[in-house]
Amino acid sequence: MDKIDLNKLALSLKDQLKQGADQRELDGSFAAQNHELLKSNSIFSAIVPLEMGGGGATYAELASFLKQIAAYNSSTALSLAMHQHVVCTAVYNDKNGRPGRALLEKVAANQPVLVSTGANDWMESNGKALKVEGGYSVTAFKPFASGSPSGQMLVSSCRYQDPEKGAQVIHFALPLNSDGVKFADDWDAMGMRETGSQTVILENAFVPDAAVSVMRPQAGYCKLFDFVVPNALPLVMSVYLGIAEAAADIALARASAKQEDEVQAYLVGEMLNALTMAQITVQNMLSIHNEWGYEASIETTNLILIRKTIAANAVTTVAKKAMEIAGGAGYFRKLGLEKMLRDILAAQYHPMQEKRQHRFTGLLAMGQEPVT
Repeated sequence: MDKIDLNKLALSLKDQLKQGADQRELDGSFAAQNHELLKSNSIFSAIVPLEMGGGGATYAELASFLKQIAAYNSSTALSLAMHQHVVCTAVYNDKNGRPGRALLEKVAANQPVLVSTGANDWMESNGKALKVEGGYSVTAFKPFASGSPSGQMLVSSCRYQDPEKGAQVIHFALPLNSDGVKFADDWDAMGMRETGSQTVILENAFVPDAAVSVMRPQAGYCKLFDFVVPNALPLVMSVYLGIAEAAADIALARASAKQEDEVQAYLVGEMLNALTMAQITVQNMLSIHNEWGYEASIETTNLILIRKTIAANAVTTVAKKAMEIAGGAGYFRKLGLEKMLRDILAAQYHPMQEKRQHRFTGLLAMGQEPVT
């Protein structure tokens, strides 16, 4: 299989990714046709190494692809990032002698859409798992399951009260067509309306022992996140950077048409400062990742979390300033800026939210446990 050319694909898919988006935005429906488009172009397996049957893309190429298509359809880019960060973590594990190859080969062979709930679960997780013969019976509500309408596999976690070890969390993968799995169809949000980020409901769903990848104490910091966070957040923030760059382009075009307004230059300068901050910060996140060359440690996770907060604030400023530059025209849907602002506001909800990150970073710097 030849190496996938993501840059070429991003350009060729532009019009198709936009098709029908306005109506889906109005009614909040999932961009199912875009997921089929991505699958038909083998993009769900783009990051899987060539020797495993994948596209062989680099991490930086994938981040660039997400940034590009975010300008055409931000919801599709974000739901794709949610799938890809799970695949990227499997690549990292495989490169470092841990289990991951089996998942990568499955993704290369069938391109299943992986649906993660880690952002909402974070360290403490939710739900209740009961030990039964051969596995666990899991009951839980898992919100923000992006891409779930077309998903095949849920990658999630649940609380489990071990009779000897006490409060634990199990991490598992579960086919979304399993008995006891259903969808709430509750995704009616302010922004990112085409992501299908509905709640997945587990009602006594059976999770086999073999499907549990990790069991860990619920209390305290979990090193698992040192593998996940450096793979997830640079991709996620690349999506929001793509939206910010598109918003800045629209605002600049509006400002150029109103050059007699001397205030515009100040606003444009302020917007471009924020955009530069976002670009530098996301690029620095990619440098820390270093094509899976990062050290999986709490220190690396902290560096990524700090930069996520900085990037989220910067892209939000870009969108707000773009609206200000456009003036009253920015309030109308047809210009597209108000949608970009609504979509960008979602950046703050990816882990960690700003004040939680401040606390995490501050405690770590003071030599204390950042998660209790």
